[in-house]
Amino acid sequence: MTTSIIETQPGQGRQAAVPVVVARGLTKRYRSGVLAVDAVDLQVNRGEVYGFLGPNGAGKTTTMRMLLGLIRPTSGSVTVLGQPPGAPAGLSRIGALVESPGFYPYLSGRDNLRVLARYAGVPDSRVEEVLGVAGLSDRAGDTFARYSLGMKQRLGVASTLLNDPDLLVLDEPTNGLDPAGMADMRRLIARLGAEGRAVLLSSHQLGEVEQVCDRVGVISGGRVIAESTVAELRGQAELVVVATPLADAARAAAALLGESAVQRRGDALRCQIDPARVGELNRALVRAGVDVTELRRDERSLEEVFLAMTTQEVPDVG
Repeated sequence: MTTSIIETQPGQGRQAAVPVVVARGLTKRYRSGVLAVDAVDLQVNRGEVYGFLGPNGAGKTTTMRMLLGLIRPTSGSVTVLGQPPGAPAGLSRIGALVESPGFYPYLSGRDNLRVLARYAGVPDSRVEEVLGVAGLSDRAGDTFARYSLGMKQRLGVASTLLNDPDLLVLDEPTNGLDPAGMADMRRLIARLGAEGRAVLLSSHQLGEVEQVCDRVGVISGGRVIAESTVAELRGQAELVVVATPLADAARAAAALLGESAVQRRGDALRCQIDPARVGELNRALVRAGVDVTELRRDERSLEEVFLAMTTQEVPDVG
């Protein structure tokens, strides 16, 4: 059975926050002395898609491994679905894809999922459902060894859905997908969050995070340096005003909005203004005898915010 992917906007239909993942002071220092994760505070709520954003080597995968009980933290506390990491009662309600998916190379995609389904006590009918969700129904009989990187990634995501989990932990889920596949994956992830699951999504693809996530935690050097919605991280949009004479435009804008809301930068003004008042500002400028040639909204991209925070180059930004 093929399950349709429904277009859902981030944040649509969300309920009051119910924590699913709660980490406080989570730290991992290896015996070599490397501090991979440094006092991370993290909370992921039911029904939201949380984007864990950072460059390669920032500590994203190490944090996910600690949440799943694959490695032990050096210090700090964490609960996942009300259980300590790795507890069977919690793991039975989690679907996880960390780093590259691994399957039996000479079994078909369908048979690989059947093996996992039997371990999890899930009926074979569920295998066909998740193959449809992942868009692999037509290639389910091919061996895993013949799959492209993107198809392997899709099979990995399909495997996380077998037990109908309450929490999905996905490490770079769009890795290897073509643009159409990435768009399908984003819609799927948004739908899963809207259905009431919690999704923790690790990525260095800024476009992916911007389009699908309700909240974002920015991690750099093992520390979470910011956590907020995408809109809040980007900050309030400014209105760029190009007009002549610019000095007269500045005076008229300041009289309407207040001096602190108007800045002159180069040959334009940048104004902090409610979008509903843009027409009012335009009329005030015209009354002041100013020729207005351009009014446009300008807001920082998530990429600009991220680079400013981390002062590192981000590979493969989308």
